Amino acid sequence: MPFQHISIENYKILSREKETTLIDIRDPQAFSAGHIEGAIHISNDNVAEFVAQTDMGRPLIVCCYHGNSSQGAADFFSQQGFAETYSLEGGYAAWKG
Repeated sequence: MPFQHISIENYKILSREKETTLIDIRDPQAFSAGHIEGAIHISNDNVAEFVAQTDMGRPLIVCCYHGNSSQGAADFFSQQGFAETYSLEGGYAAWKG
């Protein structure tokens, strides 16, 4: 199934109803400066390990700066076999807003 877009509000609802995995694909400095609680930082250095070790049946939410880069990443993770993959609309900027 291709990735879907998810609003911040719908992400909050989904994460209350189900165990989800939230990943942040921003650069390490941005992630260190602030991120959504529970987010896992993913980069080219750890993506293969993440895919190999993560429950693909759990909804996966991808966060970036503004919700643009996360779309391509969400598509990638969907192609890797994640059952439910979402791009967080507005990214971290909207979350922090």
